[in-house]
Amino acid sequence: MSDREGHSTAPPTDDDLSLPKATVAKMITELLPPDVVCAKDTRDLVIECCVEFIHLISSEANDICEKESKKTIAPEHIISALKTLGFDSFIAEVEDVLKDHKQQQKDREKKVSKFEQSGMTEEELLAMQERLFADSRARYESGKP
Repeated sequence: MSDREGHSTAPPTDDDLSLPKATVAKMITELLPPDVVCAKDTRDLVIECCVEFIHLISSEANDICEKESKKTIAPEHIISALKTLGFDSFIAEVEDVLKDHKQQQKDREKKVSKFEQSGMTEEELLAMQERLFADSRARYESGKP
């Protein structure tokens, strides 16, 4: 099966699933001491291990989700899967990342609501910004604070 441009639209197989090689290589480089390098084969093996780990956790979280008659895997299902599979040592860090993620979402929502609270369109805000820049530039060029 393919779409109009000729790309495959069939569900991906395990062979199709991977992680970005450049991103993984960068992460490995950042974690290793400066005098240690990682072979390409090793990087590829790390990627395969990561994909397998994701499959394992996702599958277990899905089982937990189904037992609770839920249709969406929630973060709590992932944490339960980690516990069930014996990855208890990961849970504190996962919970910290989840907490940070939720805070970032709240911060983004605050920014959106400030825009909405302004009562101005994006064009009006842009025009105001341009006026403020022009006023500031004029004060700077005249030497007056």
